[in-house]
Amino acid sequence: MTLRRALGLDIRPERYAYGHDERAGYTAARRVADRWVQTTCGYCSVGCGMFIGVKDGRAVGVEGDPDHPVNAGALCPKGLAEHETIHADTRARYPLLRRDRGFERVSWPDAIETMARRFRGIQDAHGPDAVGIISTGQLVTEEFYTLGKLAQLGLGTRNYDGNTTLCMSTAVSGYKLSFGSDGPPGAYEDLERADVILLIGANIADNHPILWQRLAANPSRTLVVADPRVTKTAMLADLHLPVKPRSDLALVNGIIHILIESDVIDGEYIAAHTTGFQLLRESVRQYAPHRVSEITGLPIDLIYRTASLYGNARAAFIGWTMGVNHSSKGTETVNAINNLALITGNIGRTGAAPFSITGQCNAMGTREAGFASSLPGYRKFDSAADRQELAGLWNVPVDRLPAARGLAYPDIIEAALDRRVRALWIIATNPIVSFPNLGVLKQALETVEFLVVQDGFHPTPTSELAHLVLPAAIWGEKEGTYTNSERRVSKVNAAVAPPAEARPDFRIFLDLAAALGCCDELFPGWTKPENAFDEWKQVSAGRLCDYSGMTYAAIESSRGIQWPYPAGAADPAATRRLYQDGRFQTEDGRARLIPTTWEMFPEPPNDEFPFVLNTGRTVEHWHTRTKTGRVAILDRLSPSSWLEMNPRDGRALRLKATDRVDVVSRRGSIRNLELRLTETIGPGQVFVPFHWAEANANQATQSAYDPISREPNYKQCAVRVEPSA
Repeated sequence: MTLRRALGLDIRPERYAYGHDERAGYTAARRVADRWVQTTCGYCSVGCGMFIGVKDGRAVGVEGDPDHPVNAGALCPKGLAEHETIHADTRARYPLLRRDRGFERVSWPDAIETMARRFRGIQDAHGPDAVGIISTGQLVTEEFYTLGKLAQLGLGTRNYDGNTTLCMSTAVSGYKLSFGSDGPPGAYEDLERADVILLIGANIADNHPILWQRLAANPSRTLVVADPRVTKTAMLADLHLPVKPRSDLALVNGIIHILIESDVIDGEYIAAHTTGFQLLRESVRQYAPHRVSEITGLPIDLIYRTASLYGNARAAFIGWTMGVNHSSKGTETVNAINNLALITGNIGRTGAAPFSITGQCNAMGTREAGFASSLPGYRKFDSAADRQELAGLWNVPVDRLPAARGLAYPDIIEAALDRRVRALWIIATNPIVSFPNLGVLKQALETVEFLVVQDGFHPTPTSELAHLVLPAAIWGEKEGTYTNSERRVSKVNAAVAPPAEARPDFRIFLDLAAALGCCDELFPGWTKPENAFDEWKQVSAGRLCDYSGMTYAAIESSRGIQWPYPAGAADPAATRRLYQDGRFQTEDGRARLIPTTWEMFPEPPNDEFPFVLNTGRTVEHWHTRTKTGRVAILDRLSPSSWLEMNPRDGRALRLKATDRVDVVSRRGSIRNLELRLTETIGPGQVFVPFHWAEANANQATQSAYDPISREPNYKQCAVRVEPSA
């Protein structure tokens, strides 16, 4: 059965415009497209193929691509209305420079010259690392590659990172430690081919609904969901494990303990392809079922049942998202997940993978090519051979390449707070809403001498603080590629022109390079994103993330190509998995089994703050609502934030459903939330979606980070709930 048939999409839909425009005079006839442009969705990492309908130079509709292997024509609510983000009234249209009386419009040459002069002046006075850059997961790979070279070799600052550190750096760190390299090993097809699927902290039915449809197309799977909340995914599972907050690491170690003691492991695979088994075996002895039951709150028989299901599976798949990553123990939890897959041989096979479901549309692209957490091509900063190879490819002295990573995103903010970083360049992200412990961030942004915000939208809570605003093109207005969670490189195309004077980020980067005097050296003859793609192909050749056999035409005609795809590779439509030969990216080719230790989360509840706060997404909105908040149909579906609480806690506090409440932590308050009393959340826990600036969850969250990945511990902090004034 094909995916298309399984999803009930046998009939090719007529091409028509979804969405609406409520402006006077904008009739139905004007919403009928006269041409359709093939592209890839710009929201999450699923990477759905779609078409943008254009009428008279305006995007008027979208349609899922029925021939795309990821989504077979299906789209989620956000994707169905994505074209409306292009013409939002909050689009940034002109460069703006802050003067005494507020923002004033300036020309592009003046804006770029001011930026170059201020950055160089600050670096001359305080050193090259006094400029910090915070990027995004929303650019095309060609822009990430260009920005990385510009940051590290042009500006010469090591303090460059992406907001992907807020969601994906834990998975990156865990993969690197276990396998020697980043890169999700499996493919979406594994959701359809596994006989046991374990999802940990992943509500894909709400947050990745197209992946849920892939999973639902598998009639023979047993689905186990470990999640503190009874999410939509948990409701649809064969087995829900309502673990206590942040006890997932203990659960996985407990499963490993049971499987080892019961000898339900793949001894041959362990011996041939891993190291560290004896140390792992000793480390999990402390996770006997009775102790894991105490930590997780799960009955012992449920823990045994889960271990038996996974251990006896023909092909077992483990997927996770932010429930694992948003933790100060996140990297260790990913290592434990990888340990479980390795000792059972559930990697490199059809249906079997430890699979990180990535966040943003091109978080993978920046991980591969962005020159932030690693050198391009998953090369290592501390490898002299890697630096020498890259310097040769770029024809620059090897000492120009940093031998160590600079500061990660949270540490750049801390450095701005204590004035080690004096200037910040923030690109296509909105940290005033997305960064934890808002008070610290606001103080840091107000401390820097020069703040540049480059975005497709203005005003945003972040751009309002800027000294210089650069208007950028967004999805639907520029060309390049995205890489999705299964390593599929898909084409992104421009359907319409950017508004007014907005420019593609690629052009802005080249303009700044010219002003800094490094364009000819770093980007010789470059005029279009394909120039960056061609160079990136050379840089990736021979690496795990090999793009060298790809072309724009082949990507487009194949509806995406999974890497690795070296020059001369066979069928571009074939499904590719990593580590099928049992060889990993470590020095000896063996995966590392890494002992891990569960600990209570950093801020447990007490009498003053008796609840554990959890944060997350809702299907209608995207991150900080910069885009979806301007789409009328999505805003009507989910117009404001809320608090979920168990009815028993509501009765104890004498609160009723729909009451207005505040959530108070040691750091601040989330105010005027609508109370929803529901059994989907356990007693002692509360949940708030994180999308709304006006009810900012990060007023309450804490400055606690994974020590390896530097990802924030968004998911657990101690709070109290009280009636709003």
